[in-house]
Amino acid sequence: MSPESEADQPGEAFLPGALPEALRAELIEFRRDLHMHPELGNQEFRTTAAIKARLEKAGLKPRVLAIGTGLICDIGEFDGGRPMLALRADIDALPIPDTKSECSYRSTVPDRAHACGHDVHTAVVLGAGLVLADLLSRGELPRPVRLIFQPAEEVLPGGAADVIECGVLDGVGRILAVHCDPKVDAGKIGLRQGAITSACDRLEISLDGPGGHTARPHLTTDLVTAAARVVTDVPALVARRTDARSGLAVTWGRIDSGHAPNVIPQHAELSGTVRCLDLDTWRQAPDLVVAAIDEVANLHRAKSEINYIRGVPPVVNDPAATELLHEAMTVRRGADSVESTEQSLGGEDFSWYLEHVPGAMARLGVRVPGDRVGRDLHQGDFDVDESAITAGVELFTAAALLDAVG
Repeated sequence: MSPESEADQPGEAFLPGALPEALRAELIEFRRDLHMHPELGNQEFRTTAAIKARLEKAGLKPRVLAIGTGLICDIGEFDGGRPMLALRADIDALPIPDTKSECSYRSTVPDRAHACGHDVHTAVVLGAGLVLADLLSRGELPRPVRLIFQPAEEVLPGGAADVIECGVLDGVGRILAVHCDPKVDAGKIGLRQGAITSACDRLEISLDGPGGHTARPHLTTDLVTAAARVVTDVPALVARRTDARSGLAVTWGRIDSGHAPNVIPQHAELSGTVRCLDLDTWRQAPDLVVAAIDEVANLHRAKSEINYIRGVPPVVNDPAATELLHEAMTVRRGADSVESTEQSLGGEDFSWYLEHVPGAMARLGVRVPGDRVGRDLHQGDFDVDESAITAGVELFTAAALLDAVG
């Protein structure tokens, strides 16, 4: 690169070359080890220890969080000047069985699997940290970067809230993350300014009333009918009381009542989720949904007890942080490596960080190029094209360096 081109694009002068083959292979093995030993939220002791040991081997000083799992690690010393960039990975797994066959790194833990790609996220942030640490040792890291390895993303309301309380954002001015996307080819990322995920809350409802014989429903609170009306009427009521563009949706996953065909029960239970595309509407959602449930339950003379469990707000990507990710990927892999992505209805607790500092999440392509069958998230056979790890490391490394000189 000529001095003139360096002046035109100052960040490129700092970008390292291709990831060394030895490091690529190590990160794949690290990911596979995590994949074989998945741990649920707030139980990630082995995972935390493995990350800590590798960072210490690189001469770094990771700090395990006070909550017992997860850790942070600074690459360089923060001097109180310009705020740091943070790179975040989630480290927990899901309580589902790994159903992959003929796979050497299949989960060894019954009913546990990294079916959301958190093992990949962890390998990406670890790899970026190792590259940046090497640059630091050679005096080529312009500014400190903080690595955040967060537990319990899959546990509502998300481990991010506990991590933030531990002070991980002290000194941080911007935060970045990736999430595996099986609809995007490995080697590419999907980006979107503004909301890229939806809010997600959980509902648990109990309905009670005097039961009796099905021959005399008029003398009872017909709880099966009441529960059925809650299931059908509440989503419709909520939809009519909010702007349709907000995407507020109540969806049920469980309904349970009764034990005999000729007995009207005294108790019914329902549970489901509340999802919302719009941040402002999400803030109003508890009052709207609870009012609708009470209205329908009262109409059928059922006593309702509602547990509205706050989950996560939407991940709303900051324009400047999104542009940073776009520039970083374009510099490393060309304009064709970035594609636009739609807002999903999935929830992600990375959103809690964005309530405090600006940042952005990219969708990391993990699909084998040319594969149109795919393995979706949260399914037991989920797997990735492991070249995605290299792409993620390059993305984060370039973003850290471009942000430092921008």
